[in-house]
Amino acid sequence: MKFRQVHLDFHTSEHIPDIGAKFDKEQFQAALRAGHVDSITVFSKCHHGWSYHPTEANVMHPHLSFDLLGAQIEAAHEIGVNVPVYISAGYDEKTARQHPEWLVHRMVDGQVEAPDFTRPMYHYLCLNTAYLDELLAQIKEMLSRYDADGLFLDIVNVLPCCCETCRAALLASGKDPENEADVLALAEQVYANYTRRVRETVDSVKPGLPVFHNGGHIRTGRRDLAHMNTHLELESLPTGGWGYDHFPMSAAYARTLGMDFLGMTGKFHRSWGEFGGFKHPNALRYETALSVANGACCSVGDQLHPSGEMDMATYQLIGAAYAEVEAKEPWLAHAKHVADVAVFTSEAASNYYKSGAFRSEVTSLIARSDTGCTRMLLEGHYLFDVLDIDAAFDGYKVIILPDAIRVAGRLQEKLAAFVAGGGKVLATGESGLAREDDAFVLDFGADYAGRCSYQPSYVRPRFALRSPENAAFVLYAAGHELSVRDGEVLADRVNPYFNRTVDHFCSHLHTPPNMADTAPGMVSGKDGIYIGWNLFEEYAEQGCLAAKEIFCHALDQLLGKNKSIETTLPAQGVVALTRQAGRYVSHLLYASPVKRGRDVEVIEDILPLHDVQVCVRVEGKVTRVYLAPQEEDIPFVQEGNRVTFAVPSMENHQMVAMELA
Repeated sequence: MKFRQVHLDFHTSEHIPDIGAKFDKEQFQAALRAGHVDSITVFSKCHHGWSYHPTEANVMHPHLSFDLLGAQIEAAHEIGVNVPVYISAGYDEKTARQHPEWLVHRMVDGQVEAPDFTRPMYHYLCLNTAYLDELLAQIKEMLSRYDADGLFLDIVNVLPCCCETCRAALLASGKDPENEADVLALAEQVYANYTRRVRETVDSVKPGLPVFHNGGHIRTGRRDLAHMNTHLELESLPTGGWGYDHFPMSAAYARTLGMDFLGMTGKFHRSWGEFGGFKHPNALRYETALSVANGACCSVGDQLHPSGEMDMATYQLIGAAYAEVEAKEPWLAHAKHVADVAVFTSEAASNYYKSGAFRSEVTSLIARSDTGCTRMLLEGHYLFDVLDIDAAFDGYKVIILPDAIRVAGRLQEKLAAFVAGGGKVLATGESGLAREDDAFVLDFGADYAGRCSYQPSYVRPRFALRSPENAAFVLYAAGHELSVRDGEVLADRVNPYFNRTVDHFCSHLHTPPNMADTAPGMVSGKDGIYIGWNLFEEYAEQGCLAAKEIFCHALDQLLGKNKSIETTLPAQGVVALTRQAGRYVSHLLYASPVKRGRDVEVIEDILPLHDVQVCVRVEGKVTRVYLAPQEEDIPFVQEGNRVTFAVPSMENHQMVAMELA
């Protein structure tokens, strides 16, 4: 897979004239060279439904007078740039208006909701209708006529539908069109049939051609969906609604699937389709560095002007980031990530227990507890992966169950084998409890006694925190009662005098702690540590420093001396550690997003750091430590399996290579 891709959107209305009139091969190539681009995805068909080449299977854009797709492929291939081709599968607005009977109909509050044509928006087409045959014909025609290096199919996912075709299919199989589970089951079958028929169509023309079906988020715990692709493209535009939390967790799962994957961000200040919107070059430098540090190749979204002329300001912007990626590639290729910790997320649990389609938050695309856990792990500089039920558990030192992971079946069996083999579990909230009752399935040295009746409550650690002096720290998330058996109490819960109500309230916000009313709040037992609050939800919602430091203390205690990397990077720094043949490579990143406008995270200034201390746990004798790609040697000391060194200075992203004897 190429490291430096561009995804060149071209969704162009039929009301705009002179489509592609300013396309020029030399100018197109100059932009790709300026951007250090080695792969560019260009359009066969857009969301509006128009093709950008002569076609019998569809209709060419009414204001395009030549074969734009063919010209783009020829120009890119001439300078050694790969060209995957894009087809909008789920949206085709021309067809939606011609065949409204093919549109997806959703069930909302027990009522079938008809598609709305009163707003400027696209409409989903149902892949259980005759539209699928039209789409497959378009795919086959394009691949037969053009030398595409891959196929990108957009706006496709498991999409519950109650259109007449789907209702008839459900009734014919004895299912209930008003039953949510039956409708979802059909949606699964429709999507699987669609991906199978696409693969058959592609292989009939170009066997083995890479194909990706884009649904905007790779669902943790749905390996079956992931493996319907040849590779993964993790759409994650930080300013487009995903935030900076989404990609690291999504990549931490993708790494476990044995598939090539890339991280897709955008050049836009906000999101797709923003003409004239540019992020700061430092933001794109950081986002591409974050991709490669997490084991991904890079893709940057752009949108071609209807005239067909490439925007050189965009490719200077992209080039500032991709020139750096290009220089780093020898230390990125075929690298395997090291992880000490794994997280079994609420999304993985939802898909394992088949408890309905996973409902992701609009702002982060991952649940609050998963978000809070990711933030704590990143800010604590821990190396982590994200697991699903089919992953191997035995390669990690600690598995984290955030806030609401009830345990049953295979998950219980795999966790039991994990702790029997010496692994430890860190659980919070209701995690670690049996799915059927309120009993721990792991030995934390305590019994669960129900949800705490007070909210908020307070935590008083029995250990020293890194930053604040010890006190009773307020936690707004739900607390949980414990009855300690033989476990070691690490922190106490302090209850307030009373909950805040109309008749009982004190001060401006909540009731102070009743220092005499304490109970166990955090306990360590044979199988790990249990923390009796929804601690990760707390951090996602409130950003409480004490919550993070309590978590870090617990995780450090479970890891002991087995932490693979330690560093003095600030909290906003990100670390990663990889292995290539004959060497380790550590990745150190630092930038600090700030809020601008209405909930837009922006990276503008990247401040240099000096004298960053690093200690790495290695297997083997290290003969050389140097900055990459600069190839500058730096002093190091190896004591047993620990290598320590200092990075004299760094800005944005610094790799350090440790060559082995």
